[in-house]
Formats: sequence, structure tokens, C-alpha cells
Amino acid sequence: MAKVTIWFGAGLLALGVVGYVGSGAESPTALIPSAIGAILLVLGLVGRSEARRALTMHIAVVIALVGFLGSVMGLVDLPDLLAGEDLERPWAVAVQSIMAVALAVYLVLAIRSFVAVRRDRAPTSA
Repeated sequence: MAKVTIWFGAGLLALGVVGYVGSGAESPTALIPSAIGAILLVLGLVGRSEARRALTMHIAVVIALVGFLGSVMGLVDLPDLLAGEDLERPWAVAVQSIMAVALAVYLVLAIRSFVAVRRDRAPTSA
């Protein structure tokens, strides 16, 4: 799961930079995906150590959940953006939507990974 966390962190880092530049570099809040991505990237790197993996991956899931909850409102305006309606901040809607979907996928993968680890550690009955 550490490698997956690194990849998602790097992707969100890039998404934030693209969103910031694409929106005209007007608001530093466009870098929020980069901040979440940087945190996930660092946690993924630290999580490569077997001794720290469980703690860092659980922290990463909490960070991802907070990021998802903060960005999910972008999905509300996504149909309007896709329909070509004139929105006040189209870049924000696009970036928030991408971030919400990416973090939802990450959360599903993380939960599946946690369940698999727990199942593998469960004692087998003889």
C-alpha cells in the first residue's frame, strides 16, 4: 500500500500545480491538492519501512478521508461544468472533482488492503 500511496500522492501533487497554474495562479487554495499529495507522498515513503507501515498507512487514510470530504462538493457542480455552463470557478470544480474521485479510489484500495492484511494475520482454525 505504500507504493500506491506514493503514486496517489505524486498525482495529487501534480494536480494541485496544474490547477494552480491553469487557474491563473490567482489563489493559493488551488494548491490544496498539492498539500494533500505531499503529505501522502511523505507518508508513503515512510511507510516503505515495515516497522512504520501500519501507522503511516492509517494516517494516510485519515488524511485522504479529510481531503475527500473537503473536495467532494466539487462533484456537485461537475454536471454543470460538463454541460458547458458558465461557472464562476471552473478550474476549482474540475480540480476538486478529480481530487474527490482520486481519493475515493485511494480509500477503497486502502480499505481493501487493510482487510486483506487482517485476513492474512487471522489465526486459522484447525
